[in-house]
Amino acid sequence: MALKQIDHGSNAYHQMVQLRMEILRKPLGLSFTKEELDNEKNDILIAAFDEDEILGCCILTKIDKTHIRLRQMAVQKNLQAKGIGESIISFAENIARDNGYKILTMHARDSATGFYEKFGYIIKGEQFEEVKTLHHVMEKILV
Repeated sequence: MALKQIDHGSNAYHQMVQLRMEILRKPLGLSFTKEELDNEKNDILIAAFDEDEILGCCILTKIDKTHIRLRQMAVQKNLQAKGIGESIISFAENIARDNGYKILTMHARDSATGFYEKFGYIIKGEQFEEVKTLHHVMEKILV
């Protein structure tokens, strides 16, 4: 498995969008708008590949000089619970650290909070609804 940053608009990026659509959006009856995808041009796009096949992905979006947000974490359904998500999180945290960020934050679906807690993320604040599902803000101080 290879973890890497990918370029917006590349073939790898299109695979990433498709994976996110299948795992995160389609089950909720949602899709992406052109504007949502265009807004990802300045984000850090991360993906795990086996040869040319995407296994999982996430996005890092700058909030300010010290905070960065992890978004759109997805792993192929048949590959979940096999360590791919853990590898992606670790890779994303290292990239965030290398870019000088001190806090990694996210809006985690309630069904995923246990996964993130295993890696040191802490729930902050009350539960809320976003994209038709319940979420919590979670964060981790990067040291």
